[in-house]
Amino acid sequence: MRQRDPLKRDQHYPPGTVRAAVDTDLVTPATARALRARLLPPAGQGVFDAAGRTVLVAACDRLLPQADRSAPIDLAGIVEDRLASGVGDGWRHDVLPCDAVAMQRGVAAIDATAHARHGLGFAQLDMLSRDAVLAAVQRGDVEAQAWAGLDPRRFFEELLAAVTEAYYAHPIAQEEIGYLGMADAKGWTEVGLGARAPHEPEPL
Repeated sequence: MRQRDPLKRDQHYPPGTVRAAVDTDLVTPATARALRARLLPPAGQGVFDAAGRTVLVAACDRLLPQADRSAPIDLAGIVEDRLASGVGDGWRHDVLPCDAVAMQRGVAAIDATAHARHGLGFAQLDMLSRDAVLAAVQRGDVEAQAWAGLDPRRFFEELLAAVTEAYYAHPIAQEEIGYLGMADAKGWTEVGLGARAPHEPEPL
């Protein structure tokens, strides 16, 4: 069976903007390797057990819904792979433990909050109830026992940042917004407000 190209879907910009640029001298070899690697399925293992991974998937689905996508980007898998690698952005809130531990404990606390409020695990809730749980975490309006030693507001910031970074670092998402900022091997020429460089795509 012929494999479906993950970039072939309805988009606001012409398909191929990222993939085509990767195969040109507009992109440095190191950046091209990184972009190609991001198109591969993440391993998505090594940090969470099956229950934790299910909660993370459900949280990602509400923080960055992809209902319009026939093949959603595996945001939970990308986040887990980055945690497993130990590679981070170089900083964290001093009230939180290291990234992997904070994410494990925070995901478990989200599930505990769902059980306390709805009698069901987070992944078993409907979308509105999931949103309500996440909003409570964002506000810090949560049961203290489930969040002992972990600041829910700071954790929510970290979770949202990790999911958003995973999404917009992915070539498929970059394809949809016409982003070609990675095509800088030859530098950029100033074109002025509202103008485009020759290799930048025009929106459909």
